[in-house]
Amino acid sequence: MATLTQFQAVGRRKTSTARVYLRPGDGTSFEVNGRDASEYFPVAWRRRSLDQPFSVTDMIGNFDVKVTVSGGGLTGQAEAIRLGVARALVKYDEELRGPLREAGFLTRDDRMVERKKYGQPKARKKSQYSKR
Repeated sequence: MATLTQFQAVGRRKTSTARVYLRPGDGTSFEVNGRDASEYFPVAWRRRSLDQPFSVTDMIGNFDVKVTVSGGGLTGQAEAIRLGVARALVKYDEELRGPLREAGFLTRDDRMVERKKYGQPKARKKSQYSKR
């Protein structure tokens, strides 16, 4: 267990990047881009994904979280924050790596949007093929 007062980590998903700062506290503050997380993510399932690393490791209420996130949409941002929180928890205590790895929160989801190809309307859609 480290003796720092702040634990920092970066999480990415699609084109979103989240810088996560964990400070020991009472767990009442979860700030995303200067706003409360419930205000920034009004949909409940996105907010739940932010807290999943804490619930897996039984660390709910131990940290105040501050996040700066940019790029992408709300779902990509929420999952980038989840990865950043998990990485910051591992910096706090290396013993938490096992449960977080088992839950899949330390794996970077590397799926990106496939680019559009020339001569086609979309990435994979092609014009209709006529055999005869």
